[in-house]
Amino acid sequence: MITAAQMKAARALLGLDQRQVAELSGLSLPTIQRMEASDGVVRGNVESLMKLVGAFQTAGIELIGEGAASADGGRGVRLARR
Repeated sequence: MITAAQMKAARALLGLDQRQVAELSGLSLPTIQRMEASDGVVRGNVESLMKLVGAFQTAGIELIGEGAASADGGRGVRLARR
């Protein structure tokens, strides 16, 4: 699972715009725009989500799920519970 906020944060960490993420993932620009406009968890077909997550992982992004620890203990960002 990936959220729209995680997508935006990953893109910002990599210094990429939406078009570049589309190219890296093999998805269309409108698909990336729609995913980022989602409220909360991104919805889409499994193949598209796997392409997106795979592209971020290949680029060096580790997606940290809610309540999960970072596997390598590297720096990261996470919203605190309120």
